[in-house]
Amino acid sequence: MKQRKRILCLLLAAAIMALTAGCGDKSADLRFGTGGTGGTYYAYGTAVSELLGNETTVFDVKATAGSMANLRLLSEDYLQLAIAQSDLTDNAWHGTGLFEGQARTGYSAVASLYTEPCQIIASAASGIQSVADLEGKRVSVGEEESGVIQNAEQILLAYGLSFDMLEVQHLSFADAAAAVADGTLDAFFCTAGAPTTAVANLARQADIVVVPQDADKLQRLTNTYESYTACTIPAGTYAGQTEDVAAVGVRAVLLASDKLSSDQVYQITAGLFDNADALQLSTPADTPLTLDSALEGITIPYHAGAAQFYAENGVSVETEG
Repeated sequence: MKQRKRILCLLLAAAIMALTAGCGDKSADLRFGTGGTGGTYYAYGTAVSELLGNETTVFDVKATAGSMANLRLLSEDYLQLAIAQSDLTDNAWHGTGLFEGQARTGYSAVASLYTEPCQIIASAASGIQSVADLEGKRVSVGEEESGVIQNAEQILLAYGLSFDMLEVQHLSFADAAAAVADGTLDAFFCTAGAPTTAVANLARQADIVVVPQDADKLQRLTNTYESYTACTIPAGTYAGQTEDVAAVGVRAVLLASDKLSSDQVYQITAGLFDNADALQLSTPADTPLTLDSALEGITIPYHAGAAQFYAENGVSVETEG
């Protein structure tokens, strides 16, 4: 009899331990890949987490190197949600560009969020006034595994330049801004929604130049690369910026793992639109979200849950590649 009671007690204790472990388990959280803390991805992801998170949907926002890292981590099932540039997303899905011969899949589109200008920020002291002036200068072309690297390479190529013709560094936006401020870096590429936190902070403490991209080069880039669009960084975006600045831009796209249920992704998609105004107010960049803009720049299939939301709102999207 005592032996039986002892066994029952052990079984009960084991059950309680299992229940307790389950209550504290964070494995059900949605790991959300963003970017560096000085960029717009991180600010936007944090706002999404705060506005859409609830008792059943908990977002675990991860600072990452950016688009390339996020696409890899999504395909490896480490992330369940991520933001990535439209050009890198297309490359990863089709195994082209930076993902040549190494396609990354296992995820689908939720929404195209906003336009990211490919910004080039220089210190006024560097004397840089044009892209051509970057030759021989100390320039950060983006973190390793960021989409910025590809944008920098393509923009430089349009001017007959290459990484070999610069003193290249690979820094996050925040670290690049700090290096410009202390005089150890002349300029940096920054593909992000504008104003970008790291750049805005830099402009308040040092004189900067938002380097314009020439009209003929913009035309060449948009003609050559389907993901690029011409855009403008309006005057006054940053302290001391007195004129509009022309640039190429890409779209920031929210992606979801194919392992997330249709219901989960439907709720996330609906939440984005329900909180569109609040998301705009919560981030420094211009991030308008409409049914039309949510389709811009997406060249891969949509998640079934997102497609359900769009269908209910009179919009048809593709869910199969």
